[in-house]
Formats: sequence, structure tokens, C-alpha cells
Amino acid sequence: MSNVYLITGASSDVGIALIRRVLQPEDVVIAQGAGDLSGLAQLCQDYPGQIRTYDVDLTDEAATELFIRDVAANYPLPTHIVHLPALRVINTKFKNFDEERFDKDLSVQVRSAVKICKTFVPKMAKAKRGRVLFMLTSYLLGMPPKNTAAYVMAKSTLQGLAKSLAADYAGTGVTVNCVMPSMMETKFLADTSDLIVQASAEANPMGRNARVSDVVPAMAFLLGEEAGFITGVTLPITG
Repeated sequence: MSNVYLITGASSDVGIALIRRVLQPEDVVIAQGAGDLSGLAQLCQDYPGQIRTYDVDLTDEAATELFIRDVAANYPLPTHIVHLPALRVINTKFKNFDEERFDKDLSVQVRSAVKICKTFVPKMAKAKRGRVLFMLTSYLLGMPPKNTAAYVMAKSTLQGLAKSLAADYAGTGVTVNCVMPSMMETKFLADTSDLIVQASAEANPMGRNARVSDVVPAMAFLLGEEAGFITGVTLPITG
């Protein structure tokens, strides 16, 4: 049975690796990125006709709604929704909390997820088939690192959405889960100091930060048929 993957943040390191992991010959991926879609170019060459890319700024409400309408009008109903995007973490003291940037991150992480799920999840439930997966952070486990309030607040809200969707749609054939990796050394850390990255690695019991290759297999499992009796779960991938 073929799958239709709607992946937001698909141009990220995780998004690209996940597509390579799960894509089968009859599948289609609707891949959203913002600004730099160069990472998806090679995928389009390797899987001709299977990757449909969209350059959409999710902080732009009108552009986001146009993207969702276009997907709904021009593609089969998604069988899988994977929501990965977030603004990069900027470590800053709370007294310098940037409310304008936080509002943009809410649009990228939460508002876009609400709009996408509102459009497609009820239809997936009627079709009695679907997987929804959100990217969270291990910062939600226990006490978060200092100076990360904006990022933690946005991810906490996204986790609340995931839990609510899981409860609302349990028993319909649609599962809603999350992965919660510790710090991954990807381009997402471009605005994080090397000292913070090194300290995170040294504090981890395995002596290193997470890799994309640690996280993607767990994501693929939760998106697979074998995980049909798992919903409302947040899976830590932390070493």
C-alpha cells in the first residue's frame, strides 16, 4: 500500500534522512522547507517524481494557508504527517525575552501544526489510517537548561497538541506520537555556542550528543504499521 508523507521542515538534516529511510517506490513525499531547499535537490534527483517540494515561510499565515489548500487540492490525502520545523535555539536570559521572535516560533511550530492537523487529521480518521509525528526536545524532561524559555514554551505547547490529538483520535486508526531527542549535532545548532554543545556531550552518559542516525530509526518505527497500537507516546532518545 502506497503512502503519502506530508513533512514540514523536510529540508532539515532529520527530514532528509527520514525521507531516505522510509520512502518506498510507490510513495509520494510533500516536502516543505523555507528558504534553502538545496538539501532536497539531491533527493529529487534520486527519487524522480516522488518528492514534491514547497518553499513556504510558516511565519506567514497567508502563505501557510495557501500551502495547505494546495496540498489538499492537488494530492491524495496524506497517510503520514511529520512536523519538524522550529526556529533555531537562541540562549538568552529571560529579561531579554524576544516576544516578537517567540511569536514567530509559535507560528512555525504550533500554529502551522494546528492548521495542518485540522485540515487532514479528521479525514485521515474517516479513512481509518494515519500516522502523525511531532519533533520535541529532551529539554522537556525535568528541569530544562537555563536561558531556553522560548524554545521550551513552544515545544511544551506542541506536546499538548500531540497529547490532545492522540486522545481525540484514539481508535480511529490514526496515531499521534512524538520523539524527544537530546541535543543533535546538526545545522540546527548554528546559533548555539560550541561550549554549550561540548558541555552537553560531556554530560551525556554515552559521552556524546545524539546523531541523526540515532533518531530517524525511532521515528520510522513510530510511523510504521508495527506501531499501530502506540499513540500519545513521547519517546525520549537521549542516551
